[in-house]
This record gives sequence, C-alpha cells and structure tokens, in this order.
Amino acid sequence: MISMRYHIVSIAAVFLALAVGVVLGSTSMSDRLLAGVGNQRDSLQEQVEQLNSERSALKAQVAASEQFDSAVAPMAVQGQLAQRSVVLISSAEAPDQQREAMSQLLRDAGADLTGEVRLGEGFADPDRADQLRRVVTELLPAGVQLPTAADPGTLAGGLIGPLALLDPQSGQPQTGDPERAAAFAGLADGGFATASPGLRPAQLAVVLTGGHLDGDRAGDEAATLARFATQIDRAGQGAVLVGGPGSADGTGAVGVARADPAIASNLSTVDNVDGGSGRVAVVLAVREQADRQAGHYGVASSAQGPVPSTRG
Repeated sequence: MISMRYHIVSIAAVFLALAVGVVLGSTSMSDRLLAGVGNQRDSLQEQVEQLNSERSALKAQVAASEQFDSAVAPMAVQGQLAQRSVVLISSAEAPDQQREAMSQLLRDAGADLTGEVRLGEGFADPDRADQLRRVVTELLPAGVQLPTAADPGTLAGGLIGPLALLDPQSGQPQTGDPERAAAFAGLADGGFATASPGLRPAQLAVVLTGGHLDGDRAGDEAATLARFATQIDRAGQGAVLVGGPGSADGTGAVGVARADPAIASNLSTVDNVDGGSGRVAVVLAVREQADRQAGHYGVASSAQGPVPSTRG
C-alpha cells in the first residue's frame, strides 16, 4: 500500500527534477546569449574601428586638399584685380582667420586693398534697429541721400556705402575726408562699425560674414546683413557677399540674398569662404562684378557653380 509519505517524496522529486532542468536549461541559454552578445560586441567594435579609420583618412584628404588650394590660390588669382581697389567689410561673426586670409588673397590678386570696415555686434541686433536708424540719419554727410527703404540694413548701407566706396560714375570719393572720419567716429561710438586707420574709398567691396546664424531672430539678422550688402553693391562698382558653412541656409545672409530675386540679380555671393577654393571664387566674383556681372558660387545647392568659370 502506497503511503502518504511516498506521495510527498514523489512529488518533491518531480519538482526537484523540474528545478534542475530549468537551471540547466537557463545556464545553457545564458551561455548562448552571452556568446551572441559577445560576437555582436566584437562586430560593432570592428565597425567603429573601421569608421574611425575612414574618418581619419577623410580628414587627411580634406587637410591635404585645403593645403593644395591655399598653395595654388595666389597663382590662380594672380593679376585678376590689377588696377582695382577693394574695401573689405566684415560682420562681427566673421572669424579673424578668414578676414586675414581673404585680405591676403585680394592683395595676391593685385588689388589695392584700401582698408577695412568692421561691423559691431549691435549692427544686426533687432533690438537696436531703431537706434541704428537714428544714428545713420544723424551722421549723414551733406550731399549724400539715403535710400527710401526704412529697414536698418539698407539705411546703414546708404551711409557706409558712400563713405567706403568711390562714385561708380565719376570714380571720385563721395564724401570728404573730415566727413568720413566724423561719420565713422559716430558709428564707432554707437558700437555699430569701425574703420581701419587711413581707410580710403574703393571701387569694389567684399562683405564678409560668418556662417549659419542661430537664435529666434537669426532670420532678421541675416536679412539686415543681406540688405546692407545690397546697398553697398549699389553704392560702388559692385560687391560680393561671402560667408562660411551654413551661410547659404535660410537663416544665413547668403541664403537670404539668393532667395530674393531683386537682390540676387545684382549682388554676387560665395558660400564657402572658409576654404582656399572659396576665397578664389570670391576674387573671381569681384572681378566679375567689375565687369558688371553677378553670380552665386560655392558648394550649396543654391550656387551656380564652384567658381565663375564653371557657370552653366
């Protein structure tokens, strides 16, 4: 006769067997899972190492390309701006390295670089737009007429253009030296613009900006710079608006200029001034402006080609 104790021992044996089976099965499964995870980890590590190697190779290629561009740039532009005078106008966002590189290549092209105008941080600030309008009106030299547009960029260009550029018809300064000095002193006091010592009016202008602008009011700032460059273009024989990476975006000055047909038909633009090839494009675009032509160059989809000679 089977006793109660036998039933209890049998049931306990069954549960013990199940437990042992679960443990053994789990251990085997865990080993397989761990092996699989380990293999995936090794594969991912190999991919990371390969990507790092490719990135290093690409960086080396870019560096070599930039060195090559910088080395051949002076030869590529030699004589392009001979007997031409150019003034460099830079925004507060323009890096010093780009300013210096652009200035040097303009000289390499034979240009008479007459000086530099540097726009202050408050120049494109929407909060200071009314103050800029008031200062421009107060500093206007006798004989200079402001444009009818009321936006601060156009008005500021209506003042700085005649100060920094020769009359495109007569080739003569549009203001006297004392009036020019007084106007720039007033702009400097307001934090809007400063002129390099001994600045002389030039025939043509390069307006150098930064790249992509950030912030809620980036579009307004970019529009101010684009309209300013447009008025600078009208004040002399021509102008080229240039910027670095992101400048051709919707919140970049170059992008705003290219998106407006009224601006784009006369003002030239370059969107990759951070590289040697972009600076060459600037010089050739300045030469094109001297010949009363306009174009848009660089690497963005809105560009017509890398340099003027590649236009379709």
